[in-house]
Amino acid sequence: MDTTTTGDGVRIAYRFDGEPDKPVLLLSNSIATDLHMWDGQVPALTERFRLLRYDARGHGGSDVPGGAYSLDRLGRDVVELLDALDLPRVHVLGLSLGGIVAQWLAIHAPERVDRLALSNTAAYLGPPRQWDRPIAEVLAAPDMRATAETFLGNWFPAHLLGDEVVEGFRRTLLATRREGVAGSWAAVRDFDLRRTAALIGSPTLVLAGQHDAVTTPAHGKEIASIVPGAVYAELPAKHMPSVEVPARFADAVLAFLTARV
Repeated sequence: MDTTTTGDGVRIAYRFDGEPDKPVLLLSNSIATDLHMWDGQVPALTERFRLLRYDARGHGGSDVPGGAYSLDRLGRDVVELLDALDLPRVHVLGLSLGGIVAQWLAIHAPERVDRLALSNTAAYLGPPRQWDRPIAEVLAAPDMRATAETFLGNWFPAHLLGDEVVEGFRRTLLATRREGVAGSWAAVRDFDLRRTAALIGSPTLVLAGQHDAVTTPAHGKEIASIVPGAVYAELPAKHMPSVEVPARFADAVLAFLTARV
């Protein structure tokens, strides 16, 4: 992985996969994961795209500043990454928190976003006060063990919890700094894109998991009802369809990103 440094002095880790002559697809991750959450999608997506993956601040190989993060700051991290790599315009695929960041990009930096794919995400996850307790609890906990099991239970069906791929997510969770999770939860607590998502002009795909209790199909339908012309589809999965039904996920994303307009 390589790194670049943001305007506020935070190192952001990133990597490319795929051939440099192909159009770039930026992948933005869920909270409490790193860029390896997309490993299973790399073979299919690199057939048509050069992938740019990165670790959000507070995660993986990126720095972990303390305190609350804001959605504006998480979005500017991506803009500054694109600037550093001299990438004026890319396709964007974001899942969960990554989908929230992807919406911010399409709203506030529309000239940087070609097509937009939003998976298992929301325009609002309130009320804000519901996030204060989990933020306090994760910061007070001795480690990430309890938080990790909660995440895994929300992300994957029971029959996958012993799978080696899911074990990789568990290892990442246990290695994630609590400050990064708490800071990111603060960004989720404070964001509300229910009005400004109407400004998104990029062609947009919204994917939801039929069994997702974190960002429910209702959340996905809400985004699709706000973003002009958005396409909505559901996959038979919980919160991580890219892992649970990887072929169907890749097929849906590729069909959308490569369709003739």
